[in-house]
Amino acid sequence: MGRIVAIDYGRKRTGLAVTDTLQLISNGLETVPSGTVVQFLKEYIRKEPVDLFVVGLPKQMNNEVSENMQYVKAFVTHLQRTIPEIPVEYYDERFTSVLAHKAMLEGGLKKKKRQDKGLVDEISATIILQSYMESKKFQNNKL
Repeated sequence: MGRIVAIDYGRKRTGLAVTDTLQLISNGLETVPSGTVVQFLKEYIRKEPVDLFVVGLPKQMNNEVSENMQYVKAFVTHLQRTIPEIPVEYYDERFTSVLAHKAMLEGGLKKKKRQDKGLVDEISATIILQSYMESKKFQNNKL
């Protein structure tokens, strides 16, 4: 079984998270400049089997997509053209930054470390991935 990679795409930085090979646990992978994320992923899949990319879907509180969706959509189009063999799914990313800050605070990180936007992006990707996996498990249990 291959890994699942979550992508919290931003205009400047992109947070990445990945599952273990059994797709049970999500862990932060890296935060990379957004212009290099596809190249990073190409190199990553040469070393590790990947079954799926999960991309954070930027939504507003009223359930409509946010203005950042145009950038996410362009990124996903580029990703699918460059790595067509791996499917892409969107997953709602609302509140992930808030949850990431909360996790950092509860984890006892110092203020300077909590201000590291790259770390926030990586933790957000981890939250997206963990939420995605839990939703799939819930859906499978309902069947």
